[in-house]
Amino acid sequence: MPSRLPRFVHPRLRALGALGVAALACLCAAPAALADTAVSGNWAGYAAHGSGVHFRTVTGRWQVPKGACTGGEPGYSSIWVGLGGYSVSSNALEQTGTELDCTRGGRAVYSAWYEIVPAPAHGIKIGVRGGDLMQATVTVKGHRVTVVLQDLTRHRGFRRTVSAAGLDTTSAEWIVEAPSACDGSGDCFTLPLADFGSATISSARAVNRRGLAGGITSPWWAATEITLAPHGTRFFADSFNDAGGKATPSLLAAGASSFSVTYEGSASGTGVTGQPGPTFSGHLVHPRR
Repeated sequence: MPSRLPRFVHPRLRALGALGVAALACLCAAPAALADTAVSGNWAGYAAHGSGVHFRTVTGRWQVPKGACTGGEPGYSSIWVGLGGYSVSSNALEQTGTELDCTRGGRAVYSAWYEIVPAPAHGIKIGVRGGDLMQATVTVKGHRVTVVLQDLTRHRGFRRTVSAAGLDTTSAEWIVEAPSACDGSGDCFTLPLADFGSATISSARAVNRRGLAGGITSPWWAATEITLAPHGTRFFADSFNDAGGKATPSLLAAGASSFSVTYEGSASGTGVTGQPGPTFSGHLVHPRR
């Protein structure tokens, strides 16, 4: 959503005169820059970021994919919004979302979760199903993180505020992900991507610490379009394999607040067997770098 200029004029701005204020207004309303591009081994979607920029809130909506689960190798996919985690030096990520996993027998398993990385993820028991319209918001104030996940179809919601010592607010993300998992020895791997079909994230919006709001691209920050493909950079998932798959985001629409991600294939050969279970907990696992 594009940022809006304030309806009032600060007394100091009045001293600029009508032409000065008009010039400032034109600068503030400058069109957002086009998104840069990147390739990731586990993320697809968009990240907003910028030099010196810190975000306070990120929000977005999506419809939980029903998927095309078939018998064979299990698959995993998540949709989420979050703050932090985009920088290669980041050790934190605050996020909430939903997951579609496919069992070896071809059954679709749906779940919801939130995660304050590097702490483990927590399941959200609101009975998510394929086709449900979800809305998620993550807000950081000081060392407190508030996550809100609403199932607008079933009129159910979850809200939780937690404290954490180390947080990252240097980016905002709207992501479809091939989740990663770690075994008991700490070895991590990217899980094969489930066939989620196509997923649309809409009403994408971020607010920075200065209170300036905008869509994924904005005059106040830059953005990067992220394609999921083998051999790409992995975010919070230093893996020993090249699983995951391929998924491609569309161009931005609706004032830089909406896009779709399309599934294009899953990688195999991960050694993952069986069905989603306690190791994966039905939601993302993000190891510390």
